[in-house]
Amino acid sequence: MPGMAWLAIAIVAEVIATTALKASDGFRHTAPSVITAVGYSIAFWCMSQAMRTVPVGIVYALWSGIGIVLITAIAWVLYRQVLDTPGLIGIGLILAGVIVIQVFSKTTA
Repeated sequence: MPGMAWLAIAIVAEVIATTALKASDGFRHTAPSVITAVGYSIAFWCMSQAMRTVPVGIVYALWSGIGIVLITAIAWVLYRQVLDTPGLIGIGLILAGVIVIQVFSKTTA
């Protein structure tokens, strides 16, 4: 499987794990705690597979940026954690960075 596919799976697993981490309430609830542990394990394994063919800096930039944007959107919907204008601008800049890497960088090929 191509490195970017491994990275996509890693990001989805990390977003699921982070969402479950919030629901675990400090690891007080078993099911979300287990989902968190399994999700992060899958995420890091898949990220390690992505790093076999994609440069570590690109993997981490995309992992971080896409993860931040997705977690922020999920927190907005599930937990009603609304961002103010500076927060939205910051998220927009992160998203712009991800797009620049994906569209213009030759290191992701």
